[in-house]
Amino acid sequence: MSMSVPYGLQKHKSHLCRNMASVVVALFLWSCTARLASSQTVPIASASVAPVSISLTEAIQRAQANEPVFAASLAENKALALDRSIARAALLPTVVYHNQFLYTQSNTPRDHVGQGTATPSLPVFIANNAVHEYTSQASVTETFGLLQLADVKRATAASARASAELEVTRRGLVSAVVSLYFGALASEQKLKVAQRASTEADAFTDLTQKRETAREVAHADVVKAQLQQQQRQRDMADAQLFFDRSRLELGILLFPDPRTPYTLQVADTPAALPTRAEVEAAAARMNPELNSALATLRLSEVDVLTAKSAYLPDLALNFNYGIDAARFAAKGLDGTQNLGYSASATVDIPIWNWFSTENRVKQSQIRRKAAQVALTATQKHLIVALDEFYAEAASVRSQLASLDASVQTAAESLRLTRLRYTSGEATVLEVVDAQNALTTAENAREDGAVRYQASLANLQTLTGTL
Repeated sequence: MSMSVPYGLQKHKSHLCRNMASVVVALFLWSCTARLASSQTVPIASASVAPVSISLTEAIQRAQANEPVFAASLAENKALALDRSIARAALLPTVVYHNQFLYTQSNTPRDHVGQGTATPSLPVFIANNAVHEYTSQASVTETFGLLQLADVKRATAASARASAELEVTRRGLVSAVVSLYFGALASEQKLKVAQRASTEADAFTDLTQKRETAREVAHADVVKAQLQQQQRQRDMADAQLFFDRSRLELGILLFPDPRTPYTLQVADTPAALPTRAEVEAAAARMNPELNSALATLRLSEVDVLTAKSAYLPDLALNFNYGIDAARFAAKGLDGTQNLGYSASATVDIPIWNWFSTENRVKQSQIRRKAAQVALTATQKHLIVALDEFYAEAASVRSQLASLDASVQTAAESLRLTRLRYTSGEATVLEVVDAQNALTTAENAREDGAVRYQASLANLQTLTGTL
């Protein structure tokens, strides 16, 4: 007996089944998502990481490890040092163990002679010794000539020039690090100056508003103070931006992540300026630009020697020991000795090459004259740079005390002007001028400190003491 289900009930059951299926699928997807999220959970680094304290010496060391131009110069210096070792090795004999099997088509069938003895057939090619030929020999080769000696001198001069250029790159990097280091310190101090100036402007605006309420000053004083306050707020925003940018620029050279928090160590007193005699002695002894120019001149002189070596012959010596026979054995079938040695000496005397050697000599001599001019120019630039850097460092050094005194004077002037304004003896313009004078003096002091450190670093870089 069959029972019929009403259409409404059947439709309700179908909707219920679809809803249950949707719930099951949703639960399954939620479970898979939760498992995947739990398996891929990465611990979040703590935001409160203690900043790294960096000194100037450590900053230079970190920059040398991270700066790509310095790394490339260091790699080139090491590679050219190996070239010198390779050139020296070329003066020594080379040893090769040579093994070869040579098969040549036979020209005639084997010929039987006498009591069963067989004479091997001759090869088709007359330059080959036998149909089957085995060569197993140790070969010692040595070549004597002026070219080999010139190659050693060239590699030595190139290595010396690479070392000097590496020192030039290192000192340039040191100068850049010093500039960025003290620039970041100055930006931090300027931010503090901007914050103090903003606080001073806020306090002065509050003072003018109170005096206006007490009917002691006009509303124009409040407007002027508010304008000064708004300008100081913009100055503080710019100082903050410059501070962040200077730290990021220095962070590129210090850390894999430039955003790594760090602090810079501040020296209590600026370094002393050496005497002029000490600077000149150090510059003459340890200047990499001068050493590079001298190495370039030596390299050009070696090029002249290399070009002239083509006029002279080379002596090539060769000694071979082993077997070169139709049977791979110490003795042949008839008892002959296959193991033996041979020696050769070759002298090739150059006769005529259509003036190529003469033209190469002239080329190298032209380049040598250019290297001499470059050396003279380097010496003159060294003298000028030494005078300029020392004069700038001495001048800025003498101004540091004056800049400190200007800050103290401007601070005292602001204090007195505010007292006079409070008592009604000074105008709002005088207070604003005093505020601007103090801010300008403080920023000038920070600029002077950075300028002195940069000029001193240039001088120390020039003399190789940094």
